[in-house]
Amino acid sequence: MKKLILAAFALTTAVSVFAQGTVVFDAYHNGSTTHFWGPSTTASSLSLIGSGLSDTPAGTTDYAGAGMALIGSSGLAGKYGASTTFAQLLWANGANQPEASLVPGGQTTTFRTGGSVGLFNLITDTITGLTVDGTAGTFEMVAWDNSSGFYPTWTQASAAWLAGTIAAGKGGAFTLTAIGGVNNTPPYTTLSSFNLYTQVPEPTTLALAGLGAAALLIFRRRK
Repeated sequence: MKKLILAAFALTTAVSVFAQGTVVFDAYHNGSTTHFWGPSTTASSLSLIGSGLSDTPAGTTDYAGAGMALIGSSGLAGKYGASTTFAQLLWANGANQPEASLVPGGQTTTFRTGGSVGLFNLITDTITGLTVDGTAGTFEMVAWDNSSGFYPTWTQASAAWLAGTIAAGKGGAFTLTAIGGVNNTPPYTTLSSFNLYTQVPEPTTLALAGLGAAALLIFRRRK
């Protein structure tokens, strides 16, 4: 009997260690659609977030009017194509966690073409560390250009984005309750439309020091 109890305890412990919380990562649910856009052709660093004119229900954000095309559209010069633009969820256990605490988890997905251009491929996202059947979790969608093939993960892509090397975007944090697992059905994500854009990297301390030294040298020469 003691051996059976120990075996059951070990099995339960193993399940709790390896079990992973789940959510449905989708841009289309119950008749609503949320679209995602490439960078503006007139202002590459422009960032917009919010329901667009082509969303259901429609919002007021005019992405097309800002010079943006839906991700996966044809004629985007090889970038922001359906198969080379990646999307993923950042996450943390608990409701309303600060954005800075969110980390990448689960799987990446890519975008669609044709009548579903601007939408990504649905996945049931299994996230290691997300509490199984947890009360709540905080999430944020990120997307980025991987047409070069150099940035398959968000860790790599976010560094390149901050350096101004690639275009990427974030949709803002949101909370989901009743996380999926053993007892709960995975909840659907509640996303906001956004576009990819290029960050303007901040000057480094060394660069600023160099500019200051150059300005001082010019000032002295003029004197």
